[in-house]
Amino acid sequence: MALALIAKTSKRRDQIIAFDLGGRTTKAVHLQRRGEGFALKAFAIFDAPIFEKTLSPDLLADHLKAVSASLNSSTKQSVLIIGINDSILRHAELPMIPASDMRLMLKFNSKNYLQQELPDHVYDCQILPPKVAPNGDTASKAAQKARVLVGGAKKQYLDDLQTATRAAGLNAVHVTPSQVGTANAFEMAEPELFQKEVIALVDLGFRNSTISIINQGELALSRVVAIGGDRLTASLAETLNVSYAEAESIKVGLPEEVQSAMQALLMPLGRELRASLDFFEHQQDKTVSHVFISGGSARSPFIIENLQTELMIQCKGWNPVSSFAIELSPQQIGEIEGIAPQLAVAIGGAMAAL
Repeated sequence: MALALIAKTSKRRDQIIAFDLGGRTTKAVHLQRRGEGFALKAFAIFDAPIFEKTLSPDLLADHLKAVSASLNSSTKQSVLIIGINDSILRHAELPMIPASDMRLMLKFNSKNYLQQELPDHVYDCQILPPKVAPNGDTASKAAQKARVLVGGAKKQYLDDLQTATRAAGLNAVHVTPSQVGTANAFEMAEPELFQKEVIALVDLGFRNSTISIINQGELALSRVVAIGGDRLTASLAETLNVSYAEAESIKVGLPEEVQSAMQALLMPLGRELRASLDFFEHQQDKTVSHVFISGGSARSPFIIENLQTELMIQCKGWNPVSSFAIELSPQQIGEIEGIAPQLAVAIGGAMAAL
C-alpha cells in the first residue's frame, strides 16, 4: 500500500531512508535495491527530543540531521512515517470517481464521509476492490459506491514536515500513516500469509497500540488502543517501587517473581484487542487465524504469551527484515535480531516509496 499524504513522482528509486516518528523514539532505516530484492544497509534508534508535543520544524530538522548522519547514507530521498496522533486512517464509501476528485470531496465534506469535521486536512485515497456477491457478481458501477481506504493529516503539520526535511538537507518523497507501514512490512516478510489468510497485526507503541486486520491481502480494519509500552512500564515501576528505567529492563527480561504483576497489567490491553477481533469476526463472519506482534514490547516472550492467553488466538513475534539482504556494520549485525521488531513501521514506510 502506497498511501501517501505527500508523494513526489520519480523514476524507480534505488535507495531510500525512512524515519518512523514515534512518540518516544525515532526509528530509521536505509534500504537499497539488490536485483529483485532489497538490502538493509543501516538502522538507527534515537530518543525523540521531546515527548509531550509535536516537534517544531527547527527542532525536527536538527533531529533528522542527527539521525540521518548516523545512517551514513549518501541518498537524500526520504520517507516520513507519522503516528496515530498526527494522522487518520479510515475506511469510507465514496462515489465511484477518480481518486483526485475523492480527495477534493473529502477536503470540503469530511463530516459526511468520515463522520468527523476535519478542517484543513490533506487526504490520500486508495480504492479497494469491489466486494463480490456469493453468486460471483459485483454490483454495476452506476449503482455501486467505491470502498476506499483514506489517510489524512493536517496541512500545516505536513507543511512543517517538509520545511524540516528541507532544512535537514533531505527530500521527503513520501509522508504516510504508521499503520500502513506495518501492513507493508508484513506483506514483504510473509507474502503468502498476507495474501491468503485472515490475520491481525498488533504494533505495541509507546503511548498507544494499534491492531490492523488483514483479510486476504486487504487492510480490512485498523483501530487504536490507548495502552502502550509507556503505560506498562510506568505501572510496573509503581507496582514494584522501582525507577522507570529499571522497570523497562525488567519488562523485557521479566523474572518469574514479577510475572504476576505484568500479567495483571496486560489484561486491559488484551481485552481491548479482543474486542476489535470480535467486532471484525462478527461483521465479516470470518475468523482471524493468527496475531503477529511488533514494537518495542514485542521483545518480551512473556508479553506475547500472555496476549495469546487473553486473545485465545496464536500470537507470534515476526521479523520485518527476514526477506532482506543484511549489509550492516559488524556492530549492527549483532544488534539486529533484538532490534528488528521495532523497525517494522520504518521498513514498511520505506517499501511504499521504492
